[in-house]
Amino acid sequence: MPGYLKLDHLAKTFARNGQASEVLRDINLVIDQGEFVSIIGHSGCGKSTLLNIIAGLTPVTLGAVLLENREVNAPGPDRAVVFQNHSLLPWLTVYENVKLAVDKVFAGRKSRAERHDWIMANLDLVQMGHARDKRPAEISGGMKQRVGIARALAMEPKILLLDEPFGALDALTRAHLQDSVMDIHARLGNTMIMITHDVDEAVLLSDRIVMMTNGPAATIGEVLPVTLQRPRRRLELVSDPRYVAARETVLRFLYERHRFVEAA
Repeated sequence: MPGYLKLDHLAKTFARNGQASEVLRDINLVIDQGEFVSIIGHSGCGKSTLLNIIAGLTPVTLGAVLLENREVNAPGPDRAVVFQNHSLLPWLTVYENVKLAVDKVFAGRKSRAERHDWIMANLDLVQMGHARDKRPAEISGGMKQRVGIARALAMEPKILLLDEPFGALDALTRAHLQDSVMDIHARLGNTMIMITHDVDEAVLLSDRIVMMTNGPAATIGEVLPVTLQRPRRRLELVSDPRYVAARETVLRFLYERHRFVEAA
């Protein structure tokens, strides 16, 4: 669906101790249904603030977020968030952590048996069905993130928001989870928006990369379409001229912005 999600002249200013700090200015972006969009930029450019606004966790100062032409300004199950910190409840099992979200969204709409099957289907989707009875302390960081993704997907959100979900993981685990997210996106056709600092990750996963200018008063500097065909296989892409060109475009943008900071 064209224009599925619209960010319409968004601006955000925080006030503290009588001082106003403009974080975002005049953000305009249209995201189609089923797109995978990455947002990249230097630290402090308001990436996470923008994601929190879309999630309804942070109110806008100006502008609006429109999902299917309806303004959204509060949290809801139609926009699920996966944070860098897995945010699992440590006293609950893997199954119970996902069940918490499923019961919240589907109580009265699915029977107990249907909810059980749905929980297991989502755990199996991220290859965590075998660990259903383990608690977070008993599984690895990558496995915790898989559970967090399963919990988010189990809510059947219209938009899946990923806030640097692999940032704290080792390179190999990160690569495996990137592959899993690509597979989930291909199978389910979810609309996904991801915050990242990793240029290769952005090029590998995205249909478009949104590059933010530096803060304060950050805005969208460039939007780069990634024309690589799907499915994407990382080893084959390393020497693909389109991959190399996209990577170079993002790196040049970030380098120029970093140079501006140093000059200031």
